[in-house]
Amino acid sequence: MLSTEHLTKRFNGLTAVDDLSLSVAPGEIFALLGPNGAGKTTTINCFLGFLTPDQGRVLVDDLDVGTHALETKRRLAYIPEQVNLYGHFSGVENLAYFSELAGASHDDAALRQFLSEAGLQADAHDRRVSGYSKGMRQKVGIAMALAKSAKALILDEPTSGLDPSASHEFTVLLRRFAASGAAVLMATHDLFRAKQVASRVGIVRHGKLVHALTAAELSHTDLEKLYLETMES
Repeated sequence: MLSTEHLTKRFNGLTAVDDLSLSVAPGEIFALLGPNGAGKTTTINCFLGFLTPDQGRVLVDDLDVGTHALETKRRLAYIPEQVNLYGHFSGVENLAYFSELAGASHDDAALRQFLSEAGLQADAHDRRVSGYSKGMRQKVGIAMALAKSAKALILDEPTSGLDPSASHEFTVLLRRFAASGAAVLMATHDLFRAKQVASRVGIVRHGKLVHALTAAELSHTDLEKLYLETMES
């Protein structure tokens, strides 16, 4: 559902992503681990069509992002580190607006159902988003993915700034979304959460995918040790 083939992206002579090939299947959660500057966000921006690769290809549902920009955007949902919503709108009003922009029109009952499925309490549906926590904003983002029937979800540092309870709740939501058959690509620093939620983990360093492993094969300690050894090598 999501893949890169020898993706390379440079900025002013510096290589941000270096010959990176990865794939995320339907129903899979792939956690991309690495420090700032490792190439995680650049990779995401190539999937979203915000950046054009210098070499290689980026595919969504077997469609090249470079030549099928609109079609691939319809299949994707994106949740950045800070979900940008209109603060003076309620949760349901934001969902209605952004769903319309994505070409998905739903009645009020359906919108509220999407919000509930994403874990947003009913008493928050009509409250202004300006009073929402980060976790509540992310739930609206998940609801947007549900409303547009996204086949893939891409997230950038989704658990940054969340308390342990909210992080766990978000993990449950991601698993539920993947269980519906969607592919999930998550860029993160959070080794613990990556181990908890991901089917597979990849470790990137200087734009290269150094390791790609099945999460069940590693303990938390093993993953931390491998990550630190990779960063120090």
